Amino acid sequence: MNIDIRKHIISNFKGSETNEIKESIEASIKEKDEITLPGLGVFFELLWTNSDENNKEYMLNTLKNSLK
Repeated sequence: MNIDIRKHIISNFKGSETNEIKESIEASIKEKDEITLPGLGVFFELLWTNSDENNKEYMLNTLKNSLK
């Protein structure tokens, strides 16, 4: 069985309200369940691909500073 995680995550959240997406992200982080990592990765991919260079630089600096 071949599952396209990207399509599945996008389909599950299509039409969701901002607060629903936020709650899902926060719950995934709070639970520290590694099964949610692919979904968070899809969210990050969408965020990255739809961001301008300034926002990408901000994200990179935030990640770098968080790794200290």
